[in-house]
Amino acid sequence: MKLLRKIFGDGSEDELVGVDGSEAEEYEDNEAGQLALDVYQTKDNVVVKSTIAGVRPEDLDITIANDRVTIKGERKREEQASTDDYFVQECYWGSFYRSFDLPVEVDVDKALADIKDGILTITLPKASRARTKKVKVKSTID
Repeated sequence: MKLLRKIFGDGSEDELVGVDGSEAEEYEDNEAGQLALDVYQTKDNVVVKSTIAGVRPEDLDITIANDRVTIKGERKREEQASTDDYFVQECYWGSFYRSFDLPVEVDVDKALADIKDGILTITLPKASRARTKKVKVKSTID
């Protein structure tokens, strides 16, 4: 079973889950890579940043649903070298996955993503809570 690491936006401990959502007993390192994130807020936005050097935009899949952000992708190795030819091999190549809950409501329709100098930046405008509507109650007499 392919395992993924589930990260919670509230700082709670990571949980390992199977692709089908079932809890996993053990994490297998070579299944899916971990993506390091910075998530912070400004007055108007929630900003997600990640070092994502070597990943083309077409190899990324970013989904925002039910106040949850999911980033999936793949870092493809351009050249193949034999394992015996490496002196040091620390870079992660292959698929990666990261999912976390947003701490505030956002306007999904206005979300933007950009890669510049190997940094992925996702800008999520905060939802406007100023939208208040008064509803008049009508009385119907039979």
